[in-house]
Amino acid sequence: MAGNRKLRRQYGRDPRSLFLLFSVWSAAFLTVLALFFMIAYILINGIPNLTPDLFAVRYTSENVSLLPALINTLSITLLSLLFAVPAGIGAAIYLTEYAGRGNRLVSMVGITAETLSGIPSIVYGLFGSLFFVKYLGMGLSLLSGALTLSIMILPLIMRTTEEALQSVPDSYREGSYGLGAGKLRTVFSVVLPCAVPGILSGVILGIGRIVGESAALIFTAGTVAEIADDIFSSARTLSVHMYAISGEGLYINQTYATAVVLLGFVILINGLSGFAAKKIGGTHADR
Repeated sequence: MAGNRKLRRQYGRDPRSLFLLFSVWSAAFLTVLALFFMIAYILINGIPNLTPDLFAVRYTSENVSLLPALINTLSITLLSLLFAVPAGIGAAIYLTEYAGRGNRLVSMVGITAETLSGIPSIVYGLFGSLFFVKYLGMGLSLLSGALTLSIMILPLIMRTTEEALQSVPDSYREGSYGLGAGKLRTVFSVVLPCAVPGILSGVILGIGRIVGESAALIFTAGTVAEIADDIFSSARTLSVHMYAISGEGLYINQTYATAVVLLGFVILINGLSGFAAKKIGGTHADR
Protein backbone atom coordinates (compact mmCIF):
# COMPACT_ATOMS: atom_id res chain seq x y z
CA MET A 1 0.00 0.00 0.00
CA ALA A 2 2.79 2.38 0.88
CA GLY A 3 4.46 1.61 -2.42
CA ASN A 4 1.25 2.40 -4.33
CA ARG A 5 0.84 5.73 -2.53
CA LYS A 6 4.46 6.57 -3.34
CA LEU A 7 3.89 5.77 -7.03
CA ARG A 8 0.75 7.91 -7.09
CA ARG A 9 2.57 10.83 -5.51
CA GLN A 10 5.46 10.45 -7.95
CA TYR A 11 3.06 10.18 -10.89
CA GLY A 12 1.25 13.31 -9.81
CA ARG A 13 4.45 15.32 -9.51
CA ASP A 14 6.19 14.15 -12.68
CA PRO A 15 5.63 16.78 -15.44
CA ARG A 16 6.20 14.20 -18.17
CA SER A 17 3.52 11.94 -16.75
CA LEU A 18 1.12 14.85 -16.51
CA PHE A 19 1.87 15.81 -20.10
CA LEU A 20 1.27 12.25 -21.31
CA LEU A 21 -1.95 12.06 -19.32
CA PHE A 22 -3.12 15.37 -20.78
CA SER A 23 -2.21 14.23 -24.32
CA VAL A 24 -4.14 10.98 -23.97
CA TRP A 25 -7.25 12.67 -22.61
CA SER A 26 -7.05 15.42 -25.25
CA ALA A 27 -6.74 12.89 -28.08
CA ALA A 28 -9.69 10.87 -26.71
CA PHE A 29 -11.80 14.01 -26.29
CA LEU A 30 -11.06 15.30 -29.80
CA THR A 31 -11.81 11.88 -31.32
CA VAL A 32 -15.16 11.59 -29.57
CA LEU A 33 -15.98 15.23 -30.38
CA ALA A 34 -15.21 14.75 -34.09
CA LEU A 35 -17.30 11.57 -34.19
CA PHE A 36 -20.32 13.17 -32.54
CA PHE A 37 -20.00 16.29 -34.69
CA MET A 38 -19.98 14.23 -37.88
CA ILE A 39 -22.97 12.14 -36.80
CA ALA A 40 -24.91 15.21 -35.63
CA TYR A 41 -24.14 17.07 -38.86
CA ILE A 42 -25.41 14.18 -40.99
CA LEU A 43 -28.56 13.73 -38.89
CA ILE A 44 -29.42 17.42 -38.73
CA ASN A 45 -29.08 17.87 -42.49
CA GLY A 46 -30.47 14.48 -43.49
CA ILE A 47 -33.48 13.69 -41.30
CA PRO A 48 -35.59 16.67 -42.49
CA ASN A 49 -35.08 15.49 -46.09
CA LEU A 50 -36.29 11.93 -45.52
CA THR A 51 -39.47 11.74 -47.57
CA PRO A 52 -41.66 8.83 -48.76
CA ASP A 53 -40.48 9.47 -52.34
CA LEU A 54 -36.97 8.37 -51.39
CA PHE A 55 -38.32 4.88 -50.64
CA ALA A 56 -40.20 4.34 -53.89
CA VAL A 57 -39.70 0.97 -55.53
CA ARG A 58 -38.55 2.46 -58.83
CA TYR A 59 -35.92 5.17 -59.24
CA THR A 60 -36.72 8.25 -61.32
CA SER A 61 -35.04 11.62 -61.72
CA GLU A 62 -37.94 13.16 -59.77
CA ASN A 63 -38.01 10.98 -56.65
CA VAL A 64 -34.28 9.98 -56.60
CA SER A 65 -35.33 6.84 -54.72
CA LEU A 66 -32.67 5.13 -52.62
CA LEU A 67 -34.64 1.93 -52.02
CA PRO A 68 -33.20 0.06 -55.03
CA ALA A 69 -29.68 0.98 -53.91
CA LEU A 70 -30.48 -0.14 -50.34
CA ILE A 71 -31.70 -3.54 -51.53
CA ASN A 72 -28.66 -3.90 -53.78
CA THR A 73 -26.38 -3.00 -50.86
CA LEU A 74 -27.91 -5.76 -48.75
CA SER A 75 -27.60 -8.24 -51.61
CA ILE A 76 -23.97 -7.49 -52.43
CA THR A 77 -23.06 -7.53 -48.72
CA LEU A 78 -24.51 -11.00 -48.21
CA LEU A 79 -22.94 -12.24 -51.43
CA SER A 80 -19.50 -10.88 -50.53
CA LEU A 81 -19.65 -12.41 -47.04
CA LEU A 82 -20.71 -15.73 -48.57
CA PHE A 83 -17.41 -15.83 -50.46
CA ALA A 84 -15.05 -14.16 -47.96
CA VAL A 85 -16.10 -15.47 -44.54
CA PRO A 86 -15.70 -19.25 -45.14
CA ALA A 87 -12.42 -18.72 -47.01
CA GLY A 88 -11.02 -16.33 -44.39
CA ILE A 89 -12.02 -18.45 -41.39
CA GLY A 90 -10.81 -21.65 -43.06
CA ALA A 91 -7.43 -20.12 -43.90
CA ALA A 92 -7.06 -18.76 -40.37
CA ILE A 93 -7.90 -22.14 -38.83
CA TYR A 94 -5.29 -23.87 -40.98
CA LEU A 95 -2.58 -21.29 -40.29
CA THR A 96 -3.26 -21.19 -36.54
CA GLU A 97 -4.18 -24.77 -35.67
CA TYR A 98 -2.51 -26.92 -38.32
CA ALA A 99 0.45 -25.08 -39.86
CA GLY A 100 2.01 -24.47 -36.46
CA ARG A 101 3.15 -21.23 -34.88
CA GLY A 102 6.42 -19.87 -36.19
CA ASN A 103 5.96 -21.66 -39.50
CA ARG A 104 7.48 -19.87 -42.49
CA LEU A 105 4.20 -20.21 -44.41
CA VAL A 106 2.34 -18.47 -41.58
CA SER A 107 4.70 -15.49 -41.58
CA MET A 108 4.62 -15.24 -45.38
CA VAL A 109 0.82 -15.30 -45.49
CA GLY A 110 0.72 -12.71 -42.70
CA ILE A 111 2.97 -10.33 -44.63
CA THR A 112 0.90 -10.87 -47.78
CA ALA A 113 -2.36 -10.18 -45.94
CA GLU A 114 -1.00 -6.96 -44.45
CA THR A 115 0.18 -5.86 -47.90
CA LEU A 116 -3.21 -6.57 -49.46
CA SER A 117 -4.92 -4.62 -46.67
CA GLY A 118 -2.99 -1.50 -47.64
CA ILE A 119 -3.81 -1.57 -51.35
CA PRO A 120 -6.19 1.27 -52.39
CA SER A 121 -9.69 0.22 -53.31
CA ILE A 122 -9.39 1.70 -56.80
CA VAL A 123 -6.67 -0.87 -57.54
CA TYR A 124 -9.06 -3.65 -56.52
CA GLY A 125 -11.65 -2.07 -58.79
CA LEU A 126 -9.28 -2.08 -61.76
CA PHE A 127 -8.34 -5.70 -61.06
CA GLY A 128 -12.00 -6.71 -60.82
CA SER A 129 -12.78 -4.84 -64.02
CA LEU A 130 -10.00 -6.57 -65.94
CA PHE A 131 -10.38 -10.06 -64.46
CA PHE A 132 -14.02 -10.62 -63.48
CA VAL A 133 -15.77 -8.18 -65.81
CA LYS A 134 -13.72 -8.67 -69.01
CA TYR A 135 -11.56 -11.81 -68.76
CA LEU A 136 -14.19 -14.06 -67.15
CA GLY A 137 -16.98 -12.33 -69.06
CA MET A 138 -19.21 -11.60 -66.04
CA GLY A 139 -19.81 -8.03 -67.14
CA LEU A 140 -20.85 -5.23 -64.81
CA SER A 141 -22.84 -7.22 -62.27
CA LEU A 142 -23.46 -7.87 -58.60
CA LEU A 143 -21.36 -11.02 -58.88
CA SER A 144 -18.33 -9.14 -60.21
CA GLY A 145 -18.67 -6.55 -57.46
CA ALA A 146 -19.15 -9.16 -54.74
CA LEU A 147 -16.10 -11.16 -55.83
CA THR A 148 -13.98 -8.01 -55.89
CA LEU A 149 -15.18 -6.97 -52.43
CA SER A 150 -14.63 -10.46 -51.05
CA ILE A 151 -10.96 -10.21 -52.09
CA MET A 152 -10.77 -6.81 -50.39
CA ILE A 153 -12.12 -7.99 -47.03
CA LEU A 154 -10.53 -11.46 -47.07
CA PRO A 155 -7.23 -10.34 -45.44
CA LEU A 156 -9.17 -8.45 -42.76
CA ILE A 157 -11.35 -11.42 -41.83
CA MET A 158 -8.40 -13.81 -41.95
CA ARG A 159 -6.18 -11.68 -39.68
CA THR A 160 -8.90 -10.98 -37.10
CA THR A 161 -9.84 -14.67 -37.03
CA GLU A 162 -6.18 -15.60 -36.51
CA GLU A 163 -5.92 -13.22 -33.57
CA ALA A 164 -9.17 -14.52 -32.10
CA LEU A 165 -8.00 -18.14 -32.36
CA GLN A 166 -4.61 -17.32 -30.86
CA SER A 167 -6.30 -15.62 -27.90
CA VAL A 168 -7.97 -18.92 -26.89
CA PRO A 169 -5.85 -20.40 -24.04
CA ASP A 170 -3.89 -23.54 -24.89
CA SER A 171 -5.29 -25.13 -21.74
CA TYR A 172 -8.66 -25.43 -23.53
CA ARG A 173 -7.04 -27.44 -26.30
CA GLU A 174 -5.09 -29.59 -23.85
CA GLY A 175 -8.23 -30.29 -21.83
CA SER A 176 -10.08 -31.35 -24.95
CA TYR A 177 -7.23 -33.63 -26.01
CA GLY A 178 -7.14 -35.07 -22.51
CA LEU A 179 -10.80 -36.02 -22.79
CA GLY A 180 -10.06 -37.96 -25.96
CA ALA A 181 -11.22 -35.45 -28.58
CA GLY A 182 -9.31 -35.26 -31.85
CA LYS A 183 -7.85 -32.23 -33.55
CA LEU A 184 -10.86 -31.49 -35.75
CA ARG A 185 -13.37 -31.90 -32.93
CA THR A 186 -11.29 -29.71 -30.64
CA VAL A 187 -11.11 -26.94 -33.21
CA PHE A 188 -14.82 -26.88 -34.05
CA SER A 189 -16.25 -27.75 -30.62
CA VAL A 190 -13.90 -25.87 -28.29
CA VAL A 191 -11.60 -23.36 -29.98
CA LEU A 192 -13.89 -21.92 -32.63
CA PRO A 193 -16.89 -21.20 -30.32
CA CYS A 194 -14.57 -19.36 -27.91
CA ALA A 195 -13.26 -17.21 -30.77
CA VAL A 196 -16.69 -16.31 -32.20
CA PRO A 197 -16.83 -12.77 -30.70
CA GLY A 198 -13.44 -11.92 -32.21
CA ILE A 199 -14.40 -13.44 -35.55
CA LEU A 200 -17.63 -11.45 -35.64
CA SER A 201 -15.63 -8.29 -34.97
CA GLY A 202 -13.70 -8.93 -38.17
CA VAL A 203 -16.94 -9.62 -40.04
CA ILE A 204 -18.39 -6.35 -38.77
CA LEU A 205 -15.34 -4.45 -39.99
CA GLY A 206 -15.67 -6.22 -43.33
CA ILE A 207 -19.33 -5.21 -43.58
CA GLY A 208 -18.38 -1.63 -42.87
CA ARG A 209 -15.88 -1.66 -45.70
CA ILE A 210 -18.36 -3.28 -48.09
CA VAL A 211 -21.13 -0.80 -47.31
CA GLY A 212 -18.85 2.21 -47.61
CA GLU A 213 -17.10 1.12 -50.81
CA SER A 214 -17.78 2.99 -54.03
CA ALA A 215 -14.63 3.18 -56.19
CA ALA A 216 -14.26 -0.58 -56.69
CA LEU A 217 -17.98 -1.07 -57.36
CA ILE A 218 -18.20 1.60 -60.04
CA PHE A 219 -15.76 -0.47 -62.14
CA THR A 220 -17.30 -3.86 -61.35
CA ALA A 221 -20.99 -3.58 -60.40
CA GLY A 222 -21.91 -0.49 -62.38
CA THR A 223 -24.26 2.40 -61.56
CA VAL A 224 -27.68 1.23 -62.76
CA ALA A 225 -30.31 2.69 -60.40
CA GLU A 226 -32.61 -0.33 -60.37
CA ILE A 227 -33.11 -3.39 -58.20
CA ALA A 228 -30.93 -6.17 -59.61
CA ASP A 229 -32.93 -8.98 -61.19
CA ASP A 230 -30.19 -11.52 -60.44
CA ILE A 231 -26.50 -11.67 -59.55
CA PHE A 232 -25.55 -11.06 -63.19
CA SER A 233 -27.39 -7.73 -63.35
CA SER A 234 -25.69 -4.37 -63.04
CA ALA A 235 -26.75 -2.26 -60.04
CA ARG A 236 -25.60 0.46 -57.70
CA THR A 237 -25.20 0.37 -53.92
CA LEU A 238 -25.96 3.15 -51.44
CA SER A 239 -22.43 4.53 -51.49
CA VAL A 240 -22.36 4.57 -55.30
CA HIS A 241 -25.84 6.12 -55.25
CA MET A 242 -24.58 8.91 -52.98
CA TYR A 243 -21.60 9.49 -55.25
CA ALA A 244 -23.79 9.63 -58.35
CA ILE A 245 -26.42 12.05 -57.08
CA SER A 246 -23.96 14.29 -55.24
CA GLY A 247 -21.83 14.62 -58.38
CA GLU A 248 -24.79 16.01 -60.32
CA GLY A 249 -25.12 18.89 -57.85
CA LEU A 250 -28.94 18.86 -58.02
CA TYR A 251 -29.79 16.49 -55.17
CA ILE A 252 -27.72 17.65 -52.20
CA ASN A 253 -30.64 17.31 -49.78
CA GLN A 254 -31.30 13.78 -51.00
CA THR A 255 -27.60 13.02 -50.58
CA TYR A 256 -27.78 13.93 -46.89
CA ALA A 257 -30.91 11.79 -46.51
CA THR A 258 -29.12 8.86 -48.15
CA ALA A 259 -26.22 9.35 -45.74
CA VAL A 260 -28.66 9.04 -42.81
CA VAL A 261 -30.03 5.77 -44.18
CA LEU A 262 -26.51 4.48 -44.81
CA LEU A 263 -25.48 5.39 -41.26
CA GLY A 264 -28.55 3.69 -39.82
CA PHE A 265 -27.90 0.59 -41.94
CA VAL A 266 -24.34 0.29 -40.61
CA ILE A 267 -25.44 0.83 -37.00
CA LEU A 268 -28.19 -1.79 -37.39
CA ILE A 269 -25.78 -4.37 -38.84
CA ASN A 270 -23.23 -3.68 -36.09
CA GLY A 271 -25.90 -3.95 -33.40
CA LEU A 272 -27.25 -7.23 -34.71
CA SER A 273 -23.73 -8.67 -35.04
CA GLY A 274 -22.82 -7.60 -31.51
CA PHE A 275 -26.04 -9.09 -30.15
CA ALA A 276 -25.34 -12.35 -31.95
CA ALA A 277 -21.78 -12.42 -30.59
CA LYS A 278 -23.02 -11.96 -27.01
CA LYS A 279 -25.67 -14.63 -27.43
CA ILE A 280 -23.23 -17.14 -28.89
CA GLY A 281 -20.58 -16.30 -26.28
CA GLY A 282 -23.12 -16.56 -23.46
CA THR A 283 -24.44 -19.89 -24.71
CA HIS A 284 -20.92 -21.30 -24.92
CA ALA A 285 -20.11 -20.03 -21.41
CA ASP A 286 -23.22 -21.71 -20.00
CA ARG A 287 -22.09 -24.99 -21.45
